[in-house]
Amino acid sequence: MIDLHTHSIFSDGELIPSELARRAAVKGYRFIAITDHADHSNIDFIIPRMVKVCEKISAVFSIKAIPGVEITHVHPDHIASIAAEARQMGAKIVVVHGETIAEPVIPGTNLAALKAPVDILAHPGLITEEEARLAAANSVFLEITTRKGHSLTNGHVATVARKVGAKLVMNNDAHSFADLVDREMAVKIARGAGMSGEEIEAMFGNSESLAIRATKR
Repeated sequence: MIDLHTHSIFSDGELIPSELARRAAVKGYRFIAITDHADHSNIDFIIPRMVKVCEKISAVFSIKAIPGVEITHVHPDHIASIAAEARQMGAKIVVVHGETIAEPVIPGTNLAALKAPVDILAHPGLITEEEARLAAANSVFLEITTRKGHSLTNGHVATVARKVGAKLVMNNDAHSFADLVDREMAVKIARGAGMSGEEIEAMFGNSESLAIRATKR
């Protein structure tokens, strides 16, 4: 299993990065990106520390930890610039907190993210076909999530992605070790979103390809 969207105590998660990685490793995860919530107030605090700790974790643990960030509730006008700033600071996975129906995310966030230098648009809610086409064109992965609330639109995301050829990844958006699902549950959630076995395997393959690419940046 691979999770490219998780949170530690550097935002609203429950665990320090080392314990989060260790818990994931025990559950059989091979890669984990730690992508704490950030805006202009804390991005310069989070990323340098995550770069350091992920390097330490990856050197000795059985799991590879990837330093990342989730740009969260940032105005659409600022998403591209803060994403570029995150890259410069060393974030190897850049996620944008998409227009989930579970939170009052600013309209236009999805579109701005898909035009920015990011890897994943998390829980993109009722993403439009036009936006999904842009995701495909710009090689931004759309997220199928196991997280309650955000997962309510998984079926819509999967349907639109299928129609336009956008690529999917599955993440837990884990805030606690209890949020890390095993492969059996991940498959069930994907099937609940209407995905075929072939589509599920392709989605898992996308996560692996992105994880490997990120570790080489």
